[in-house]
Amino acid sequence: MPSPQDTDRWLDNVYHAKDRGSLNEIYDRWAATYDADLQLTGYLHFPVITGLVCRHVKGRDAAILDAGVGTGTVGSLLNLLGFNNLTGLDMSDGMLAKARERQCYADLRKGVLGEPLGFTDRSFDAILSTGTFTFGHAPASAFDELVRILEKDGVIIFTVATAVWEEQGFGTKLESLVASGQLAPVEATPIYRPMPFSPAESGVTTQAHVYRRVS
Repeated sequence: MPSPQDTDRWLDNVYHAKDRGSLNEIYDRWAATYDADLQLTGYLHFPVITGLVCRHVKGRDAAILDAGVGTGTVGSLLNLLGFNNLTGLDMSDGMLAKARERQCYADLRKGVLGEPLGFTDRSFDAILSTGTFTFGHAPASAFDELVRILEKDGVIIFTVATAVWEEQGFGTKLESLVASGQLAPVEATPIYRPMPFSPAESGVTTQAHVYRRVS
């Protein structure tokens, strides 16, 4: 029977992958049990992000990008709540295959956050990213492309591990995008523990953020 310790082993593998190819391969292998494994940790990112989307994205037909879609859990929740124009992006074929099974995304594409994305300027009314900005994953530079493809007055809703916020330049990057007049902060949740039942990760803390594109 799967246990939180099994999930911790997967997490340790992805956090310490030696390169992007290795990270991709690990996620391909993990896709089959990913949802059940995260559930064992009491994973809170999915309901937090879903709630923030419902609060800040009013139109159910809004074009929404799920950046780092994984198996599509957030998309399935949003679709259940009436959001019907969802696009998913992920670097893992295994994860994309699982997301496709949910049949709630209008489009699913392979892509890597931190690299050029194959979308035109201002393609989306909202962008969400759940659990992707963490140890050994997408870099702060990914926000340049995300802002580019976000419509004026659109929102970007995302989580960032608190240790990563300063150590890997997320705070500095967001501050620069605000100072340049591209983004404005809208909301930040209290700091919380996203995996409270994980023996190894229960002390890790995260914050969810909402920014609006203003130019």
